[in-house]
Amino acid sequence: MAAYDYDLGILGGGAAGLTAAAGSAQFGAKTILVEKAKKLGGDCLHFGCVPSKTLIRSAAIWSLARRAKEFGLPEIELPPVSLAAVMERVRSVIDTIQEHDSPERFCKLGAEVRFGNPRFMDDHAVSVDGDRLTARAWIIATGSSPALPPVEGLADVPYWTNETVFSRKELPGHLVVLGGGPIGVEMAQSFRRLGSQVTIVEYADQVLGPEDPDIAAILRNRLEAEGVKVLTDTKAVKAVAVNSSILLRVAPAKGEGEPRTIEGDVLLVAAGRKPNVEGLELSAAGVAFSPRGVPADARMRTNVSHIYACGDVNGVFPFTHVAGYEAGIALSNAVLRFPRKADYTKVPWCTYTDPEVASIGLNEKRAKAAGVEYRVLESPFRSVDRALAEGETAGKIKVLISPSGALLGCQIAGHHAGELIHEWVAAINGGVKLSTLAGAIHAYPTLAEISKKAAGSYFSEKLFSDRTKKILRFLFDLKGRACTPEEEAAG
Repeated sequence: MAAYDYDLGILGGGAAGLTAAAGSAQFGAKTILVEKAKKLGGDCLHFGCVPSKTLIRSAAIWSLARRAKEFGLPEIELPPVSLAAVMERVRSVIDTIQEHDSPERFCKLGAEVRFGNPRFMDDHAVSVDGDRLTARAWIIATGSSPALPPVEGLADVPYWTNETVFSRKELPGHLVVLGGGPIGVEMAQSFRRLGSQVTIVEYADQVLGPEDPDIAAILRNRLEAEGVKVLTDTKAVKAVAVNSSILLRVAPAKGEGEPRTIEGDVLLVAAGRKPNVEGLELSAAGVAFSPRGVPADARMRTNVSHIYACGDVNGVFPFTHVAGYEAGIALSNAVLRFPRKADYTKVPWCTYTDPEVASIGLNEKRAKAAGVEYRVLESPFRSVDRALAEGETAGKIKVLISPSGALLGCQIAGHHAGELIHEWVAAINGGVKLSTLAGAIHAYPTLAEISKKAAGSYFSEKLFSDRTKKILRFLFDLKGRACTPEEEAAG
């Protein structure tokens, strides 16, 4: 058997790489983690989940202060926001978490961390700034980065991305956001709440394209109510910098209509991601890849069986929690030699706008595309007492069930949807029946009652039907209604 320097080598110190390194080392495998940047944590810690949710929270507090009168409190005159101060808080949260993602911590676990630019020399050897490292197996977990859409002149104008927005100190007067996906809508709402004018330009016919139109419409209505201008079915054609302004020429994406120009102070590009494969010399290792990423099978193996691809770089789901999950799959196969496979049918996700939009399993779009028969159960937040008490009645829950009543999926657009979805994550992953959810005691008053209401609606229409009433009257000699509303009696 060939002798290698390490049992497992990992390229990329983000969510997938860190998960794999910690697990591998604790299993007793000699492990090396190579990170191109100067710090561990990857996109999620430095440019994604952590800073964006920290910014969103600051913006939400400011928005709530504006709503003081709704809660019976004195109206507040709010001063302008210092973006520099907000971003300083963002940086402090990153720095606190960074302490957990340190080379020293991983060294204590038994994993070596090296910073540098890796490139494959062959399928077992990687060069890191000239040093040759060999491993029996490798995990590619280099993540993704912002992609530029094909807009004339875009590369020649100053623009922001999720990698640069959190280092800014001046609040733009007018922020133009190119892209209505999760990053685009989260940043658009946050900057609007902090005081910027904001315009979203989205090519598709709705924001959050993968979601059902009615769910996406709930978010769009809130954005527009807060003053965000949302342009869907709109194609960005050309970008030009004029003095301190950005001029974005747009046109109807489909059909007829006249082009027009949007003038803004800043352009934020949030129109897609690309896999980080540049400079890795994957061809030297014989690893296949495309502009969409490094394809991997259900065991996270690339076309080279001892090289794995996890996280954003494989192009499946661009979520931190999926990256960690995939790293566990790769670890089982690469270190434990246990043939574990990934199952993406039970992956949840959430967009952290207000209201939040969370989902797991099939929605109507995906069910129709797969030819799956389904029925929809719904319940609005306005029917939940806790939502009324908190003044957060926008949104609803949608549950998809099969004709037999089996759970197929759930979507929630509403207050704390990202937390509420986990009851359905547990139910779908555990094969819990709808009757169990409907019969479970939920604490009152909580937002979680909306899940019980949705599940219970499936049974209530049968349980309280006219047929059931007739049977019970016959069996138990029930007398029927004790009161009839005047309007019904008159009719």
